Amino acid sequence: MTTTVLVAGIGNFFLGDDGFGPEVVRRLPRHPDPAVRVVDYGIRGMHLAYDLLDGWDALVLIDAVPNRGAPGSVRVFRAEPDGAGAANLDAHAMNPEAVFASVRALGGTLPPTYVVGCQVETVEEGMGLSEPVAAAVDTAVAAVVEVLAGLSPDAESAVSPLNDQPPAARQEE
Repeated sequence: MTTTVLVAGIGNFFLGDDGFGPEVVRRLPRHPDPAVRVVDYGIRGMHLAYDLLDGWDALVLIDAVPNRGAPGSVRVFRAEPDGAGAANLDAHAMNPEAVFASVRALGGTLPPTYVVGCQVETVEEGMGLSEPVAAAVDTAVAAVVEVLAGLSPDAESAVSPLNDQPPAARQEE
């Protein structure tokens, strides 16, 4: 793979299911290609914004998301950041829109961005994922591996790594 890909787990493990992204990153197998960098950014949005200035070919965000089905539902979709967001970045929080705005404000351009997201059950204070979200971690790991395979220059151009379907649904198509 000559395509450079940043895989970013984001979320706050002190807020229940918001810690989904870091947990998935923790369980990802080590990728054999040095062009793929996997990082648990947690809530360090500024760190992610600066790392995105390095000119990546693709970004894969792993995050807890609302309004994407039943708790524990994993979806893979292409993020289409709008250019209207303000760069109100809090160094102790993680808001992808603010990160994207900060990258643009710093003169960078965003790479194609893919999200492996899981519908949360709760983001109340407390450590540990809810049962349905914890059960979805392995599904998300498989989805990240699938997205990375789709981004490889060796992947068939007719196969898209994403179509806003759960990984099992994509495999059945």
